[in-house]
Order: sequence, then C-alpha cells, then structure tokens
Amino acid sequence: MRRDPLAFLTRVAREHGDVARFRMGPVELHLLNRPEWIRDVLVTRAASFHKGRGLERAKRLLGEGLLTSEDPVHLRQRRMMQPAFHAQRIAGYAGAMAALADRSTERWSAGQVRDVALEMTRLTLAIVGRTLFDADVESEADEIGAALTTALGLFGRTFTLPYFELLDRLPLPMNRRFDRAKARIDATIARLIAERRRAPGGADLLSLLVSASDTEGDGGGMTDAQVRDEAITIFLAGHETTANALAWTWYLLARNPDAEARLHAEVDAVLGGRSPTAADLPRLPWTEMVLAESMRLFPPAWIIGRRAIEPQEIGGFDVPRGSIVVVSQWVTHRDPRWFPDPERFDPERFRASAKEARPRFAYFPFGGGPRVCIGEGFAWMEGVLVLAAIARRWRLGLAPDQDIVPAPSITLRPRDGIRMILERRGS
Repeated sequence: MRRDPLAFLTRVAREHGDVARFRMGPVELHLLNRPEWIRDVLVTRAASFHKGRGLERAKRLLGEGLLTSEDPVHLRQRRMMQPAFHAQRIAGYAGAMAALADRSTERWSAGQVRDVALEMTRLTLAIVGRTLFDADVESEADEIGAALTTALGLFGRTFTLPYFELLDRLPLPMNRRFDRAKARIDATIARLIAERRRAPGGADLLSLLVSASDTEGDGGGMTDAQVRDEAITIFLAGHETTANALAWTWYLLARNPDAEARLHAEVDAVLGGRSPTAADLPRLPWTEMVLAESMRLFPPAWIIGRRAIEPQEIGGFDVPRGSIVVVSQWVTHRDPRWFPDPERFDPERFRASAKEARPRFAYFPFGGGPRVCIGEGFAWMEGVLVLAAIARRWRLGLAPDQDIVPAPSITLRPRDGIRMILERRGS
C-alpha cells in the first residue's frame, strides 16, 4: 500500500471481489467496489460514517474546514458557504476564468517545452485567487505552489505509516519542512482575510465568509479561525484538483490525436477565435466529455475513506465500529463491468445515453451525498472554459524521453510533471 497504492488497491479488487478486508498497521480497512455499496457509504448511510484517517491527518494543514469537519460543524459551515456556489454566482466567474486562461498563455512561445502540470497550477491558483478571493496571487503562484507541493508530498509519504500521530509530534526534518510550507500558505490566507476585515462588503467568497451568519441555525458568524480553515480548504481544493484534471487532460489529448482534433474543431466552430463564455458551455459537449473521460482515467480525488462510527453490514459482510471503509475512484472508474476496455481513452462513454446505462456511482469524481464537493459546478465550468480558451490558440504535444507516472497523495498528481511542446494554432 505504501509503495504503490494504485496497483495494490486494483489488485485487491480484482483478486478478492467487491468487498475485501485488509490491515494497514493497526487499522482494519474494507475496500468496496460496487456502485450500490459506494452509494450506501456516501449517501444512504452517510450519518453512520465519519472521515477516514487520511483526512483526519489533513486537519494539520486544513484545520476544521469543510473537507475535514464533521456533523454539526460541517453542516453549519456548508450552509453558510453554499450561497457562494449557487449556479448564477458561478456563471459570473466565467469571464475571469477565460481572461486568466488567455493571459496565462501570453508568455508562451511556439516550440517551447513547458511543464503543463506547473502551468495549470499557476493558472488555477490565479483563477481561485481572482474569482473566490478577489485577489491577484499570480506573483506568488510559484512560491505558493512549491509550498503546497512540499506539504502534500510529505502528507503522501507519511499518512500510510502506522502510528503517524506519534511521528507528527517528533522534531523530524520532514515535520519542520511541513511546518514551513504551511506557514507560507497561511501567510497568504492571513493577508487576504485582513484585507477583507479592513474593507468588508465584497461579493467574493472570502467576503461572504467574513460576513456570513447562520440564519438557519444559531445566527452567529465565523470566528477568525473558522474563516482561515474554510479559506485555506477552498484555496487548496479550488485549484489543486482542477490543475491536476487539466494537466492529465492535455496529456491524454496528446496521446489521442483523433479526440484532440475533434476538440479543436468544436472549439473553432463554437468560438470563431474569441474567448469562451458561460453561454458557450452547452455548445461545447465534446470538450466536457473529454474532461469527464480524463477524470475517469486520472481522477484528481482517487480515494475516499470513511470510519464506521457504529457497526455496519455491507454486502453480507460485517464492518465493525471503528474500522475504515475505502472506496476508490481509481479502481471503480477502471472496472470493465462499467467501462469496457477501461484503459482506452474514449469520451463517448459520457454521451447522455451511456451515462444513463451505468449505475450512478460507477463514476464519482466529486464524491457524493451530503459531503459532495461544494465546488463541483465551479470545477466543471472552469475545466471546460480553460480547455476551450487554450485549445483555440494552442496545441500541446508530448515531449520525448519522459516517464509520466501518477503520484497518489491527497490528489493524483503527475509525479515529475508533464513536459509538453507548444504549437501555436490560429491567432
């Protein structure tokens, strides 16, 4: 599990069936790989499960944000944040997304080789900064991105270790590196919060967090600590997952020239050389299908863990209280029962008729149930608009002599980036 969790979980599911029990140190885990059981855990019986040990550990970085908080705290925070993610407000972010995508490629030149994973991280950092925090963080993007890489990398190397809680308390070099990286990220978030405190009343997410009150609950607002935790959660989740999804999409398009040519043809026909808008989204179905298929093969969130807070029975097996249930997008999305020839890149799998023929939780890139990603609509719009905005001007080809390997941590990053050759197309 520590050496290669993707291969390990795939092998467990294929060799031991749709429910498999194994141990990792002192922890007993159950891997589930049937859509109806995944639905049970995430939706039907969601109240019987809490977050797994990985996201409990993530509190060291994220605090009690939406990704890590439980029960009444999670419900209250989500209720106060939901207005920022209503469809009408999200549509208002489209112009900034497209403009930043256009601006991000102004420094590109034909024939250059660039790491598309790094480029997409810079871009999505700029987008989340501008749209959700009304701030320009492009000048800090490389520094913040390096800090996030450090924090997430250390998380990925340690969360599978037994007794990691004890290791966290020791003055180890990796803990000191993590603390420095966290301090760098916190510095940016603290600056943005201070700016909102001095000038309240904005329409961005951070302004809403600062001024929010729980009108359906106790009527109170968020403390500074709660604002920090939610802001850093959105800051991380709002760019990291989308950056990875986009990077893997460019990689897959480069390896599948027919799908790439069809995407360029759609973008050219719909946009006619202009920047995309929210109104264009229904007219870019192939672009959306490409993104969906990319997130099937390389799901940014590749695993979900839940801890049973009471005994459960799933698929005829007992799940004791305190044990961990694991569902894996990486495993289920590549199951040939739901996706024939699963290693093949085929956006046609996401035609409406094909989606209707599959069980609902054969595909769940954003989770599901009461803890489904609050930014799902934001991410879909951002992904499609960025792909269209860049594809109207550029074609990205794979540079030779590189070994592109997924590195599973909190998200599924390309381990050493993805170097791509830039080819200009159009004006």
